[in-house]
Amino acid sequence: MPSLNKVLLMGNLTRDPELRVTPKGTPICQFSLAINRQFKMESGETREEVIYVDVEAWGKQGETIAKYMTKGRPLYVEGRLRLDQWEDKTTKEKRSRMKVVLEQFQFLGENRGAPGSGGAPGSAEPGIDQTASPERHSPPARSAASKPAAQENLDEDVPF
Repeated sequence: MPSLNKVLLMGNLTRDPELRVTPKGTPICQFSLAINRQFKMESGETREEVIYVDVEAWGKQGETIAKYMTKGRPLYVEGRLRLDQWEDKTTKEKRSRMKVVLEQFQFLGENRGAPGSGGAPGSAEPGIDQTASPERHSPPARSAASKPAAQENLDEDVPF
């Protein structure tokens, strides 16, 4: 049976990211996003609800988020859901928490010249080395050598 565990979120950080390092030296960044939703009630009244989602970013991506993001900044996140379960040490109750493990992200918002201000895709921010910290972080792309020869120049065949 096929399975899919994919989450796409856009929201604002509720606090400054926390960067920690595991005993083996792997960086892990934890932060929370606030995602707003507006809707109309049957009475016609507009309401808004806010959902808070915990996010965990590992490795270089976590370091980048911790370095450039601050409370209130907008961020786009792609990831997967993970359920953490544990037993409370004081009450001995079983506890659980759902969180998102980040796989890709993109800074959002206007470029106002301040580090962590986001910026439009492809724009450079003063003081931020775009080669060391591109705005879109994703798994490495395949090289042209790994593509089949028939697909290399696919753009040239498109009539528009």
